[in-house]
Amino acid sequence: MAKYLAQVIVMGVQVVGRAFARALQQEYAASQAAARARSGTGQHSAAATSLSGMSLQEAQQILNISKLEPEEIQKNYEHLFKVNDKSVGGSFYLQSKVVRAKERLDEELCIEAQQQQQQQKQQSQQNTET
Repeated sequence: MAKYLAQVIVMGVQVVGRAFARALQQEYAASQAAARARSGTGQHSAAATSLSGMSLQEAQQILNISKLEPEEIQKNYEHLFKVNDKSVGGSFYLQSKVVRAKERLDEELCIEAQQQQQQQKQQSQQNTET
């Protein structure tokens, strides 16, 4: 009886071990795919996130922005900055979050502009070569 119990335990450990190994392989493959997808544009954006301490998504949520359009960013920034002014009973903390969110979105706009310029240079170089 003990022999069968030991066999069942060993088989159970093997099954769990294989499932764990398979899950680990899948997670590694998914993280590698995500890293490849983020390469290039993600490096600059990640650097901006680490410098500002705020992610792009968080900045968009704070300023209630869905697309990176400078006019909409400026309009929402001005409104939220005025509403949260301490002299009208607002919160200095929220006002500072609004300022940081705008700085983060401005940095992202600069990154996008630089990338577009690089793409245009590459296209013009390719056109001159042909």
